[in-house]
Amino acid sequence: MAGPKVFSVRQAAVAGTFYPGDAGQCRAAADALVKVPPGQPHVAAGKGGIVPHAGWVCSGALAGEVLGTLARDVTPDLVVVFGAVHTPAPLSVAALDSHSVWNVPGGSSEIAGDLNESLVRSGGLFVTDDRFHLREHAVEVELPLIGAVWPNARLLPVEIPMLDSAADVGRSVARAALGRGWKTVFLASSDLTHYGPGYRFAPAGVGVEALNWAKENDRRLLRLVESYEIDLIVPEVRGHLNACGAGAIAAMLAACKEAGASSARVLRHASSYETLARVAPQPPIDAVGYAGVVVQ
Repeated sequence: MAGPKVFSVRQAAVAGTFYPGDAGQCRAAADALVKVPPGQPHVAAGKGGIVPHAGWVCSGALAGEVLGTLARDVTPDLVVVFGAVHTPAPLSVAALDSHSVWNVPGGSSEIAGDLNESLVRSGGLFVTDDRFHLREHAVEVELPLIGAVWPNARLLPVEIPMLDSAADVGRSVARAALGRGWKTVFLASSDLTHYGPGYRFAPAGVGVEALNWAKENDRRLLRLVESYEIDLIVPEVRGHLNACGAGAIAAMLAACKEAGASSARVLRHASSYETLARVAPQPPIDAVGYAGVVVQ
């Protein structure tokens, strides 16, 4: 018989690099980033969205706009973050985490451990494997922003690679959470096209026109997201390399649909070349695409 669960804390891995490492500075920066874009309508039935996960200087404003827009009308018990996988190890299912709490500067998030255990027992779609969480930034960079709007929400971090079963993962998580009566927000932490020689992907060459090509490559995927073509997300990304978190996006959309969502709206779409232009201008060579998307 298994013994009692040991309380354990996952400490921040990328504080001080992707976002501020000082608690006060982190809280202040998160509060400043979480806002509603001008003219955005309310999303009373908001279920989730896509948030980028680069350093806050590059994409924090886009992620903050999604959370600020949702938080006007939604106060969840649980926030599920489906994350892109950057850990270089094989993974053929969705990876959950065993820690009790995740700490970031200025705050912490309680993990929904009972839901973790239920999902692992439910079949072959999930495994508990901390290797895919300990150094991963995709979920962590969102946590101070989530804490700024929903400080009392529990967290379920789910690392999910580009799987054909990604939608099934999302549906399983949604059914398990909603079946407990929890108000839940489902997020996909993913960036879009990683373009340029530095990313070994430059089919249109380099320069401003090449980066415009990369943005249109992003739009191919975003059109599928907005038309809610869940089953086309993973094949699209396999064919056009226009996201690092195809599995996360498909899982999020499927989870939101299970919760009653039927539409998605892009709040803002930009690239690192554009977002860095005022603070740290870059040559038009390498860039990563970002989009903030609300699903309702």
